Amino acid sequence: MRLVFAGTPEVAVPALDALIASDRHEVVAVVTRPDAPAGRGRRLVASPVAERAAEAGIEVLKPVKPRDEDFLARLREIAPDCCPVVAYGALLPKAALDIPAHGWVNLHFSLLPAWRGAAPVQHAVLAGDEITGATTFQIEQGLDSGPVYGVLTEEVRPTDTSGDLLTRLAFAGSGLLAATMDGIEDGTLEAVPQPEEGITLAPKIEVEDARIDWTAPALRVDRLVRGCAPAPGAWTVFRGERLKVMAAGPAAGYDGPALAPGELAATKKTVHAGTGSHPVELLWVQPQGKKPMRAADWARGVRIATGERLEG
Repeated sequence: MRLVFAGTPEVAVPALDALIASDRHEVVAVVTRPDAPAGRGRRLVASPVAERAAEAGIEVLKPVKPRDEDFLARLREIAPDCCPVVAYGALLPKAALDIPAHGWVNLHFSLLPAWRGAAPVQHAVLAGDEITGATTFQIEQGLDSGPVYGVLTEEVRPTDTSGDLLTRLAFAGSGLLAATMDGIEDGTLEAVPQPEEGITLAPKIEVEDARIDWTAPALRVDRLVRGCAPAPGAWTVFRGERLKVMAAGPAAGYDGPALAPGELAATKKTVHAGTGSHPVELLWVQPQGKKPMRAADWARGVRIATGERLEG
């Protein structure tokens, strides 16, 4: 089939690579978000998908909005058979959905209908799911509600961050998306409607959602830190300034004093914080305006006083 691939971030690149490598299909163009400012200089930078497509000599389309008539006209000229999608980042209008003969097929990183929305992997970690996965489905006007072509499952490991889990799903899912394209092309794959039961939503995790509530149980604090890593990053407040908690974990073998929620206890090598149940160990933190550092190094620098707390 002639394919137009839609995607934007790094997590979409493995799927693009798998389709480029396929001997059954041709990626004739890529649709991605416009260049965006990045870095301290805030210069405009092309998306990872745009850069990979350019390296492969593939035409790159960067509509400000997918309903732009110039974009729709070019898509009609290209006349793709199917448009596979991975984390494109914009809603597709019906005018675009109707162009390819086999529609737009999305690779979504959850077991639909669970975790429909922008942040399925983060919500799976936050909820403590033991199993998640990836799904290919036909895009329709509803939110991740279209009929399903294929699924794969993936274990959520006890120490997984969202970044860890998403990386594994991106590579495993690239094979699922390529196989889905094969099945659509040879007519052996038929999309099946999603069940009505088990629908959960996964909206974008905002910065305020990532603030740590130290009165919550240690298990919930641990999930929040892992679920918000690498972005937007779990955070708290120390001495009136924001402190990112980039890595933390269960305080195995902690034998120090009892700690109130948010209360800190530091030794030369460890930093513990109290929660609503038992303490957690802070491993990596990032003070406001500074680079990430080991929590023990941070604690030595700020000289934590007895009874000082992190503010939830």
